[in-house]
Parts: sequence; C-alpha cells; structure tokens
Amino acid sequence: MTDVTDTQSFEAEPQLGDYYALLKPRVMQLVVFTAVVGMLAAPVGVNPVVGFASILFLAIGAGASGALNMWWDADIDAVMKRTVNRPIPAGKVTAQSAMYFGVALSGLSVMMLALSANLLAGAMLAFTIFFYVVPYTMWLKRSTPQNIVIGGAAGAFPPVIGWIIATGQIAVLEPWLMFALIFMWTPPHFWALALFMRNDYDDAKVPMLTVTHGRRATRNHILGYTVVLFVLAVGTAFSAIGGWVYLATALVLNVLFLKGAYDIWQRDEDMSEADNFAVERKFFRLSLWYLFAHFVAILIEAALKPVGLGGW
Repeated sequence: MTDVTDTQSFEAEPQLGDYYALLKPRVMQLVVFTAVVGMLAAPVGVNPVVGFASILFLAIGAGASGALNMWWDADIDAVMKRTVNRPIPAGKVTAQSAMYFGVALSGLSVMMLALSANLLAGAMLAFTIFFYVVPYTMWLKRSTPQNIVIGGAAGAFPPVIGWIIATGQIAVLEPWLMFALIFMWTPPHFWALALFMRNDYDDAKVPMLTVTHGRRATRNHILGYTVVLFVLAVGTAFSAIGGWVYLATALVLNVLFLKGAYDIWQRDEDMSEADNFAVERKFFRLSLWYLFAHFVAILIEAALKPVGLGGW
C-alpha cells in the first residue's frame, strides 16, 4: 500500500459528507437489506427495537469495512477512473484519518451488536470485517485473480448475521443458502464489470481475471458460475425459506441471467469493443436487480408463512 496523501495539502477540514462517503453507502445498503431479510426469514421473531438496533450496528460495521478498504487501497483508487473521486484520492480526507475512523467504527459496531443481539452475532461481524479488510483487501485483491471469488465471502455474510441476530444459531442450512446465493453471484457480477473496465485494473495493476487470463477466459468463467448459480438459486426454492413466489422469481431471473451470460460467452473477440461492452453492461445491470429480486422473494415468503400462504 502507498499512502497517496503524504504530499497532498488539505485546504479545508473534511466535511461530514466526506466521512459518509468513506462508508461506501451503496454497498452498505445491500448489506443492510440482505441482513434484514436474513433476520426476518428466520423462524424466530425479533423485538423491533432489538432488531433495529442490531441492523444499525451491522450497518456501521459494514461502513467501517469500507473506510478501512479505502484507507489501504488509496494508491489503487487514485489511478482508477471509477474510484479517483473517493475522499482520500480526491484530497478530502487523509488516509490516516480514514484508518482511525474505520478502526473506531469497527470496535464500536462489534461491541454494540454483541450487546444488542448476542455474542455470536458480534463475533461473526468481527470476523466479517477482518475477512474483508485483511485476507481480501490486504492480500487477495493484489495477489490472485481469484480475489473476487474468495473475497466475495465477506459480502455474503450479512444474511447469516441477520439470522444469528434472530436465532442465535449458525448450524442450520437456510442462512448458508442465502450466503451461497450472494457468494456465487459475486464473481459473474464483478467479472462483467471488469470486462468493460479492464483498463482501470490494468492501470492499477490489480490482477483481475480479465488482466491475468484475458477476456475469453473471463467469459468462460462467467458462464460456468452462472450455470452453478442457476441450480443453486432454483434449488433454494425447495428449502424452508423458499416457496412458490420465490420459485417463480428464481426461474424467470435465472433464465434471463443465464441468457445474458451465454450472450457474453459467445461474443466474437474480433468485434468492436463497443459491441462487447453493450452486452456486458446489460448483463451487469441485470446482475444488480438479480440479487435484489431474489431476496425480495425470500422476504415475501417469510411474510406469507405466518398466514399459511408461504412455502409449500
């Protein structure tokens, strides 16, 4: 890691919005949403005050991870077009301030989640923050094209934590099905992004699959992961968190997702980049809705079960 702010001059004090941007609010929204679904899909009710407080502390923990990620990746962010305006490379917050901010929020969130929910939930949040910051950000991201595959586990833990908030249990199948759904979705989602943002990763010397193995290998991997994801997503319909609503949603979305992955896979490498990017951008946009819709369906199934309409 290189501290790109050592020689920068800061003309004004950081604003509240600058620190908020360090939390990666868009990522935080996905974390909160999937955690809420995991909590509400559990077979045990949660006191609304306890549930709200627990999700709040989980969100703070997710934001802490984002701040620490930006601290360590300041040198990379400074050379990538899509990240150059983040607070540290833009000269709005020092890297050191971001580190202190992230560490403080990490400790606060873990401690308060353990107090508001249970020790297991706090421990799982601590592990998630550690996994995202140390194995993924500090090691995997810069050392292997499998970075997003293994590192994707960090983004898949929130529904498991939500389930633990409600039940205090971890050794059951359902939360891990939600984990697996996010885990298998993450590589094709980010590889599609990498296909049309490859120059960014080249410039930053991040060993994404597109950089180390080329576009054809990346397209093969996207199709392979999407096939496995199809089976996993549809199969989840026959678990305790599934049902007819989820099955219908999963079938439609996974047919579309598989069609999109096939369209990427069959692209001719000699075609213009603009033609390739159009297909890849379309798949990437679909991937954003894909995960959201699956978790909405799980949430609907959870809401229908108390009145005898959900499940099988």
